[in-house]
Amino acid sequence: MGSMPISTSNGMPTTWDRLVRFIAKEDQAEHVGQPIDASLDIGAALASGQEVKIHAYTGTSILSQDIQPTETILSIATLLPPLSKIEAGTIRCIGLNYRKHAKEMNLELPDYPTLFFKPATCLGAPNAPLVIPHQATDGQADYEAELAIIIGRPARNVSLEEAMDYVLGYTCSNDVTARKHQFHGAQWGFGKGFDGFAPIGPCIVSARSIEDPGEIELKAMLNGETMQRSLASDMIFSIPDIVSYLSQGTTLEAGTVIMTGTPHGIGVSKTPPVFLKPGDDLRIVMSHGLGSLVNTVHYEKVTI
Repeated sequence: MGSMPISTSNGMPTTWDRLVRFIAKEDQAEHVGQPIDASLDIGAALASGQEVKIHAYTGTSILSQDIQPTETILSIATLLPPLSKIEAGTIRCIGLNYRKHAKEMNLELPDYPTLFFKPATCLGAPNAPLVIPHQATDGQADYEAELAIIIGRPARNVSLEEAMDYVLGYTCSNDVTARKHQFHGAQWGFGKGFDGFAPIGPCIVSARSIEDPGEIELKAMLNGETMQRSLASDMIFSIPDIVSYLSQGTTLEAGTVIMTGTPHGIGVSKTPPVFLKPGDDLRIVMSHGLGSLVNTVHYEKVTI
């Protein structure tokens, strides 16, 4: 594993290039649809107060294989994660999957993908507050820019060659981490599993529209400063590697979110370390139409 380049398969057939899930200004109802402006960075536009127009599709789920465009044009009132918590279920995460990140952590390259889980309650919205619980407001909350993939149909015992046929699309994600809690035990789930610690979005870009996901550029921007920057091709285990490996003996249901690891430049590795503070403007920015996952950091206050 890890020896193959990231696949250039076109993924699952879809009627769209990228979709958003949102509450519309016009009717205050939930919709999915495709932005009218194909080049628009949806997250950045909304963060700047720009109105974003959407061609509405039938249905309310990106997982529906028969959704079709309509003539209706709507404006985004509230941007939602591409998936609901019920659709996403348990979020699968791959740790230590970038070569330069392993180097900055002084760790050997793994022989197999390192898997950990985030509960569905971690799912967070784009263009919304990232709330750090009071248990982690003591200078330890960290960012991790990650390319996430969304599985489009049930996958079990999938071969490496077939793996991309199950990938519906890509989205930005942030594996937010409470470092002290992460390092208190052998397992990472507690420190990475707080509510809202997996914001994703602002959209899903179809797998078929990106010939080579290894060319996707990932960045983490903190208050306008680039903290992480890498191509997805620095992955140790490619997307087909990951999908095939995780599907062995285990069904990956439609809607499964897989966060594929973070590049070098995380806050804890900086000198001095950089952790998230109240009011920080945190953006996970990716190329190929994925755009900006924008969150403002808030610290939870203890109520007695």
